[in-house]
Amino acid sequence: MGRALLSHFLIVSNSSPRLVSSLSRGGLPSKYCKTPGLIRQNRSLATHNGCGFRCYCNVSLSEPTAPVASSSSVKKRIVSGVQPTGSIHLGNYLGAIKNWIALQNSYETLFFIVDLHAITLPYDTQQLSKATRETAAIYLACGIDNSKASVFVQSHVRAHVELMWLLSSATPIGWLNKMIQFKEKSLKAGGENVGVALLTYPVLMASDILLYQSDFVPVGEDQKQHLELTRELAERVNYLYGGRKWKKLGGRGGAIFKVPEPLIPPAGARVMSLTDGLSKMSKSAPSDQSRINLLDPKDVIANKIKRCKTDSSAGLEFDNLERPECNNLLSIYQLISGKTKGEVAEECQNMNWGTFKPLLTDALIERLHPIQVRYEEIMSDSAYLDKVLADGAAKAADIADATLNNVYQAMGFLRR
Repeated sequence: MGRALLSHFLIVSNSSPRLVSSLSRGGLPSKYCKTPGLIRQNRSLATHNGCGFRCYCNVSLSEPTAPVASSSSVKKRIVSGVQPTGSIHLGNYLGAIKNWIALQNSYETLFFIVDLHAITLPYDTQQLSKATRETAAIYLACGIDNSKASVFVQSHVRAHVELMWLLSSATPIGWLNKMIQFKEKSLKAGGENVGVALLTYPVLMASDILLYQSDFVPVGEDQKQHLELTRELAERVNYLYGGRKWKKLGGRGGAIFKVPEPLIPPAGARVMSLTDGLSKMSKSAPSDQSRINLLDPKDVIANKIKRCKTDSSAGLEFDNLERPECNNLLSIYQLISGKTKGEVAEECQNMNWGTFKPLLTDALIERLHPIQVRYEEIMSDSAYLDKVLADGAAKAADIADATLNNVYQAMGFLRR
């Protein structure tokens, strides 16, 4: 699940995993007969970007189409993770968090902070715990309801790490060596100084997904390979250890894991940088001026909008390719205000920047102020936050342990 988001939603079912079609073939699938080649890349998958889940979801001017909730009494389950690194910004909120909040009303939801993914590159040990708590608090402040969603910390559910080790034994090294993200990040990090975790983190990502028997996974464009590895690994483990082999060991038989399918949100406008209308708003951008952070004070928001890049053309308009900054700022105003595109176009078509920027600033402050107030309340009540995370971890562990025990059994371990 760059290191969002993860953003990203994982749709999972409470029912037992179904035997995937690739496991019912007459013989051993050819891709398992010898070291697999490059993971297939021709599927339109989209979550992860380097070392863990993060909210790198695109912002759609219309809400992404959510999976239709089951008419049965058993709700589908949604799982998502985000790294405790960097500040959470407006693009994260509009592209992932807002949609997550809407889905929690119709689905059983689990949300976790992927602190294990955050250590794949050098990090500040003094800040990891603090950042983990802050990330959990800001998502709760945005509207994640702990009465509807289980909110927990990845490292507090040990099944994530245990399953990763078991999956690692079945993962050909060639699969990992061909991960483009590893090649790129290892070069940036300095060759021999790169930790093994940077190579193997896609296996941890697979563990994060497969533990909860995921049906669908929305993933970012730069993570196609990583979800495809998860799919291939699920099929590989199912073939090697599932079916009749598992049943002979006293297990249920059939598939151990569901093979997750991609969930593709509809294409739409993205929240772009305030300094470059052609670049996405990002946590990793070197200039803080490029983004609106959810916890930015009023004066900082006003200053960033005042100084943001614009153009000298008359009037304001959507969808002019020669005016990317104009389109971006109007889109932000539309999403923040809740107005339709037509309403915003009519309201702003004759405005100049001197009139529009204060309008946008006020709309941003009005939307973010309640989040900031709630965040401070949560951070000042450490007992409440600790309980939310503990309760969430306990619920998640019940689900994850059931999967993990099946894997141990299918792989022939002595029962505990």
